[in-house]
Amino acid sequence: MAKNRGDFTDILLREGLISVDQLEEARSMQAQTGAKLHEMVVKLGYCSTEQAMKAVAEHSNFEFFDLSDKTIPASVVELVPESVARENLVFPLALEGNTLKISMSDPTDFDTLTKLQFILNKDVHPTLASKEQIIEAINRHYGQTETESVDSMLAEFTDTAIDFTETEALGSAAGQEENSDSPIIKLVNLIISEAIGLRASDIHIEPFADRIRIRYRVDGVLIERDNPPRRMLAPILSRLKIMGNIDIAEKRRCQDGRIKTIVNGKPYDMRVSVLPTVQGQSCVMRILDRGNISVNIRDLGFAEDDYQRFQAIIKRPNGIFLVTGPTGSGKTTTLYAALNEQNRPDKKIITAEDPVEYYLPGINQCEVKHKIGLDFARIIRSMLRQAPNIILVGEIRDRETADIAIQASLTGHLVFSTLHTNDSPSAITRLVDVGVQPFLVASSVIAIMAQRLVRVVCAKCKFPYVPPQKEITAAGIKPEQLKTATFMRGRGCANCNNTGFRGRKGIYELLKMNGKIREMTFKGSPTQELRRAARATGMKTLLEDGVIKALKGITTLEEVLSICHHADPEEDLIKKKEDPKEGGKDETGKPGLPSKQGVTATSKVSAKH
Repeated sequence: MAKNRGDFTDILLREGLISVDQLEEARSMQAQTGAKLHEMVVKLGYCSTEQAMKAVAEHSNFEFFDLSDKTIPASVVELVPESVARENLVFPLALEGNTLKISMSDPTDFDTLTKLQFILNKDVHPTLASKEQIIEAINRHYGQTETESVDSMLAEFTDTAIDFTETEALGSAAGQEENSDSPIIKLVNLIISEAIGLRASDIHIEPFADRIRIRYRVDGVLIERDNPPRRMLAPILSRLKIMGNIDIAEKRRCQDGRIKTIVNGKPYDMRVSVLPTVQGQSCVMRILDRGNISVNIRDLGFAEDDYQRFQAIIKRPNGIFLVTGPTGSGKTTTLYAALNEQNRPDKKIITAEDPVEYYLPGINQCEVKHKIGLDFARIIRSMLRQAPNIILVGEIRDRETADIAIQASLTGHLVFSTLHTNDSPSAITRLVDVGVQPFLVASSVIAIMAQRLVRVVCAKCKFPYVPPQKEITAAGIKPEQLKTATFMRGRGCANCNNTGFRGRKGIYELLKMNGKIREMTFKGSPTQELRRAARATGMKTLLEDGVIKALKGITTLEEVLSICHHADPEEDLIKKKEDPKEGGKDETGKPGLPSKQGVTATSKVSAKH
């Protein structure tokens, strides 16, 4: 830019976004690094990318585009091949006649403009956008995060007659580590990058007679992505085994490993599990995003009353707090959020996990190693000699682990752990079934929380809708609740990968022990009676908490009903006998539960089905 007419920094100075001293520092750093001035101003933190780019656009008389929430029609995106868009950092916006409007981070790059006009055979009209937004828009619309797509890589392999035999895979595996241009290395890297770009939690590589099926689990739902030819199974698995430090010669046993990788400058850990099947070895990789463990308790999805109770529970000096639910229901994230809340210099926290999924700074983490006899029970015994304030036991699986955890809670420690049960009250029965004495359960457990994860409606494409009557009936929603309900669902867009959902939140069933429930536990009361007593003192069931989130438009009724089980019909019959009238009294003399009518409706529907 000509110095005599100033540059974009004059605009930043005029608007008071940067000072003269800051500008001089940026110019000095630019001279040393050779970077562009607007990038250096942003890198030094003196203004945001958007502020700098708007100033550049105003000074250069170019139109500025915010691409963060723009969805471009596929017919326009297809006009620019992905390789051209990535290589030149451009993104198509609109076609007007024979003129293609594109976004660039530097519209004064006339060499690139000339090249694009030649390649695309169209007049090109440049506009300005930040480099980060252009890359994000390319990833969002083309669906990849690297210079080549997995589809094009697979097409290349399928069209050529390359024979990936197992001998070649094993013989060249070590050599491929050095040669990053190897097709298999590039393909595996692309699969991992694409899965992370789609926010997947797992990658499944499954062998069949004539193909390999690759699937990603996104927001808890598996989506099928690619079907490479069967001959590529051995080299793909060999590459993954090398990355995970797994024996590539072993094909008959189950194997586990861990991969550490960096994608787009962000570190990821991946837990690898290899399982021999009749068609060959199946591989599943769990993607562990370290950003997930820094989640705030507020962001977990608690209702306000449950949030206050949860905060009070994790600040208790001693006792056992159990989180229950199936695999993949977010138990680890919840417990880590609780540990992060308590992770202060004045408290010592030790965990026993199988395996350690996330590494938490400031917390002593121990990993179970069954091969050498280092199990939960032995680790807990040793950790008690370390004088901890808080203990996390990955899972209570047997009587020995349960007994030691309970003894730890009775000797002044706060113990967090998980259990596999369907709901909160049944966890009490489960502990007794394992062999723990009822009086120990009653005196040590302070709270039990069951949880599930429901998908959140996409914020970019959500719209109001009215659920079918059968869903409203099954959820037990009352007419007065419908008056204030704002049901939402997603149409499907690029932001949510056309699913209508983006991200997940928890639904919770928090049972806080009190005198009556402790007495019933001591007497060995059945689960149904424990559940009724807990609900009488304010416990919301998983279904009720999910329905509240659906009424607020956070998720859909269909999603909630697919996750939660319906109420037990036998329990409803008992409740009807105890409280035959709407708004009557239960056995404690307190007003009848407001959700009673809803539960009855639910049981009727489940009885029909």
